[in-house]
Amino acid sequence: MKKFIAKFLYVTKQKHKSLLIMLCLFILSSFLEMVGLGFVGPFSAMVTNPDYINSNVWLQNLYVKFSINSPQNFILYFGILTIIVFYVKSALSFLTQKSIAEFSHSLKGDLSSKLMQSYLSAPYTLHLSRNSADLVQSIVTFTDRFCIGLVLNLLTAISNGVVIIALVALLLSTNAVASLGITLVLFLSLLVLNPLKDKLAYWGKQGFDASAEIIRILNHGLGGLKETRIIGCESYFEAQMNLATKKYSTNMGLASGYSNLPRYIVEAVIISFLIVFAFLFVTFNQDDSQNITSIFGIFAIASIRLLPATGNTISCISVIRYDLHSLDVLYAELKEAEEVKSKNEELNNLPVHHSQPQSKLTFQSQIVIENLGYKYPNTQTNALDCINLTIEKGHSIGLIGKSGSGKTTLVDVLMGLLSPQSGDIFVDGISVKDKIRAWQNLIGYVPQSIFLIDDTIERNIAFGVPDNQIDLQKVQAAVQTAQLSEVIEKLPMGLNTAVGERGVLLSGGQRQRVGIARALYHEKEILVFDEATAALDNETEQLVTEATKILGSSKTIIIIAHRLSTIEHCDRIYQLQEGKILKSGTYQEVVLNS
Repeated sequence: MKKFIAKFLYVTKQKHKSLLIMLCLFILSSFLEMVGLGFVGPFSAMVTNPDYINSNVWLQNLYVKFSINSPQNFILYFGILTIIVFYVKSALSFLTQKSIAEFSHSLKGDLSSKLMQSYLSAPYTLHLSRNSADLVQSIVTFTDRFCIGLVLNLLTAISNGVVIIALVALLLSTNAVASLGITLVLFLSLLVLNPLKDKLAYWGKQGFDASAEIIRILNHGLGGLKETRIIGCESYFEAQMNLATKKYSTNMGLASGYSNLPRYIVEAVIISFLIVFAFLFVTFNQDDSQNITSIFGIFAIASIRLLPATGNTISCISVIRYDLHSLDVLYAELKEAEEVKSKNEELNNLPVHHSQPQSKLTFQSQIVIENLGYKYPNTQTNALDCINLTIEKGHSIGLIGKSGSGKTTLVDVLMGLLSPQSGDIFVDGISVKDKIRAWQNLIGYVPQSIFLIDDTIERNIAFGVPDNQIDLQKVQAAVQTAQLSEVIEKLPMGLNTAVGERGVLLSGGQRQRVGIARALYHEKEILVFDEATAALDNETEQLVTEATKILGSSKTIIIIAHRLSTIEHCDRIYQLQEGKILKSGTYQEVVLNS
């Protein structure tokens, strides 16, 4: 229980004030519930026998104190007061439930945003080691199950629990024997049902695992739809989906079905006890009709509220047990995010887009890489070993080498995605180690496979910029320089043409040039081409290469080359092998003379 409370308070630490306010609402609402029901017994006794006023000390004191002239008027005023208390109680109960719902959904939004921010600012190695389906599940599924499942039901259970305590206290003051009997029956019922909690927790864990598997299968099957259809392996993904959905539906069905079982058992047991108690009470107290009327008036009304409150609380506890795994996951995710933030404070305070204030790093002369070394986690071999090179401003360099030689790793370290274990990178003599974001603000990246959002060409070029801040002149200038103008002119919607999911409505060369235009729009001084023409035909490759040549006079360009023809115009070529620079020089010296 201590671990649960500690984790819960940690995950909801931004909402502690709201939790305290709701707790006060729970207590006030329960107090009014107790007062309202406490009025029902005396009122029903007075209606059946007005002389009951004189036999009840509390009622007699009220009657005298307010100088009411007749029992009928007293009963009327007392009834009006009871009605007012119930209306206020109902309004407060509505406000309480509304607050619970709003709190739960607000918390879900906050946690989803916090996790998104955490994943966006996390070290690049986290994304290399984790499946994106798991990250999506944390943001979408686990926040939903925690906030709408666990938190909402926990707060509802606490609210009902406070009401139950208040009602039991009222019943104890009315008839201690019956109240203690109900309490004992409830306790024994819960004791018998206790083993069910482990089953609910198990079904919940299995359901979450199946949910993650469904997301992965969807990503694999639909993400590679072209390959899936050509190979003809639809049945493979269909079979996987059938297994995953069957696992999900089976566990969800069991959890949902059995979570209601305790409620119905407890309701039946309480009703049985009350009927037996009523029979025995009437049998042994036949001469005390006024007291019987008062007691059973209170017990009858209290039972109307107590039964659903008890049943609902037990159902809520069952759902909490089912969704308990979501708390463990979110606690671990947020703990990891906090550790990352403390280790890399600057990276976790990145501006969301270029319109926000940013630290500056000027590039006037050269980039110097000194003794750079990097080794991937859980590997024995260095991916980069003592790399030294200099890049002059306005020059272009080409990186060549066999697959696994370290080209992409070097670029990832150079762009600040990976942190080197040794060595450093200097811009005009200033280390970029403590200015990662300022350094990244100078870099534009054009990969082999351009990431395009399912939106217009304009929004893909001005990627990450709000609509009201997009500079159309800059977009058009970037289109012109990237040799995309002719393509845009032929499209019926021009820049407002939708590119489809992952840019499927554009050709490979057009996607690459959109990527170049994106880097140009954001006015990056250094452009990195990561095998950007490797998958293109010769004619399209020539167009993209021409676009990079045009940029050579105004930008510093780094090209990872698959085809050597794309680096003929580079000022300097570096050949890598096993994480080291094997050769460096001009195209003639490195490529033609080797």
